[in-house]
Amino acid sequence: MSGGEEKYDEVDYWSQVKLEIVREYLGAYSTIISAQRKPAFSHVYVDAFSGPGVSISKTSGEFILGSLLNALEVKPPFREFYFIDMDGDKAAQLTELCKERDDVHVLEGDCNERLLEDVFPHLRYDDYRRAVCLLDPYGMDVHWDVVQYAGQMRSIELFLNFPTMDINRNALLTDPGKITTSGTERMTAFWGDDSWRSRFYEEKPTLFDPMEEKEAGNLEVVNAYRERLKEVAEFEYVPEGMPMRNRKNAVIYYLLFASQKPVAKKIVMDIFKKWESKREL
Repeated sequence: MSGGEEKYDEVDYWSQVKLEIVREYLGAYSTIISAQRKPAFSHVYVDAFSGPGVSISKTSGEFILGSLLNALEVKPPFREFYFIDMDGDKAAQLTELCKERDDVHVLEGDCNERLLEDVFPHLRYDDYRRAVCLLDPYGMDVHWDVVQYAGQMRSIELFLNFPTMDINRNALLTDPGKITTSGTERMTAFWGDDSWRSRFYEEKPTLFDPMEEKEAGNLEVVNAYRERLKEVAEFEYVPEGMPMRNRKNAVIYYLLFASQKPVAKKIVMDIFKKWESKREL
């Protein structure tokens, strides 16, 4: 890990809402899991894009506790925590912040690799291990094989940032001829295969050669991904996502949740409903 100046991300109102949603759910989840005795479970919180643990509010300029610090404060506590960040400086800040805690594991690197190699193998269903994993990237940075692996493990619940804005800017363009090779590759890795192209584009006859046209809006795309979470990744419950908007009220991403338990779905839907109606913290 490298040293350097401290780095803090600036977050807007809806990012703060997301933090509150996750914090509330973690409290309810930990209460339920901690009460289990026959058998007893060991539960873990995983933050795959953790950052340094603190952010700055764009509106107030104040420091905001990140999801991982909120998780560390949950009562009853989780048994273990895995925090991952690609940025060596941020990982170093986090290591320093948590140096007194032997229940925290800070990992530097690509979360797609670290989750599959260093985290998920410790969360096996048959070992009575359970986990909540937050996948909160800025764009299409989570690979489908990670999501599918988590679902098929049956021990992991996911919060996932579905990056609508990044998808629209780099993969689902009105003119598919303008999609770059990088955009295509990122979308395919995020989606899991290239079926997204035939799903969201349709060939239209023209005077000369057929031309592809985009035939899907944001809701159709996110709901198709929810279908994949259920049918391919084998999560039992995937409620409707909560839209997160910018100051112009445009949806920049959807916060999705996936679980194997009906009670988890109910809790999240109640929390989504509560926060969707709010306009200020």
